[in-house]
Amino acid sequence: TCAPTAPGMMPCSFKIGGTMIHSFTELRERAGAVRPQTVAVACAHDAHTLEAVLHAAQEGILNYLLIGHPEEILSIGRSLGHAIAPETVIPAETDEEAAAIAVSLVREGRAGFLQKGLMQTATILKAVVNKQTGIGLGRPMSHVALLELPGYPKLLGVTDGGMIPNPDLEGKKAIAHNAVAMFHGLGYERPLVSAVCAAENVSPKIIETVDAAALKQAALEGAFGPCYVEGPISLDLALSRESAQIKGYESPVTGETDILLVPGMAAGNMMVKSLVLFAGARMVGVVTGAKCPIALNSRSASFEEKYHSLLVCALMSSSREENAE
Repeated sequence: TCAPTAPGMMPCSFKIGGTMIHSFTELRERAGAVRPQTVAVACAHDAHTLEAVLHAAQEGILNYLLIGHPEEILSIGRSLGHAIAPETVIPAETDEEAAAIAVSLVREGRAGFLQKGLMQTATILKAVVNKQTGIGLGRPMSHVALLELPGYPKLLGVTDGGMIPNPDLEGKKAIAHNAVAMFHGLGYERPLVSAVCAAENVSPKIIETVDAAALKQAALEGAFGPCYVEGPISLDLALSRESAQIKGYESPVTGETDILLVPGMAAGNMMVKSLVLFAGARMVGVVTGAKCPIALNSRSASFEEKYHSLLVCALMSSSREENAE
């Protein structure tokens, strides 16, 4: 193992390379190459959600169990040109019942992951973390936005912009653990993580820089499994090798970052929305840190966003299944 290194210094035995996913097109190819997984869709009576699920099923990427209002689900399916088999539809009168049934299907091994349909995010997450009937792992769950960004050579994860408002160091360790596990599930051998701050120097007056250095040390000690965490590091250094060369900053992550670990939810939320609105980024949203991944999108999210979220979860679920065998 390497001795701990100071921010901006290269660890002695780190090698760049290995598996990465460059685009959503490549994500689709990889998801189509593994054994189909079964998604449990809570409150499936939603056109965009069903369109994404049925499209992925038609491509042979997944199977499905649809929980919600049967007549609406079957009617929407017909309007989309799909004859949904009635045996794949499970009745639920309320959102809470749909969430509980979907979670129970994962617990029973009948489904490999969850998709949120036409319901509040809090409703499905409450069922997931239920101590008696849920699928929590005893640590905080967190959100990862996976972005296809023009001008960046591969998909980029941003975490956490949607779950933990003001994480302390232990919260950030859980966020890092969840994101690294997600990328392992996507086939990455050693994800590169940048704990981004406003600057690349540790300052006791700026707590996120202190936390970032602690995250780097924890990673070097193996706290998150195979990965490399750099921090503190500014955003330009994390994403631009040219900027790093100009500043004389050496690290495996410069221009190669897989995951941006942000200092707080507000920063992550604004970053992702800015990249989508002004930089032409496309995104998917996944909640990780439970016994299965959860495709979690806004109720107003497009078919494309929900479809790509399903691909991410299917690939992660397949990897989890393979590791369990």
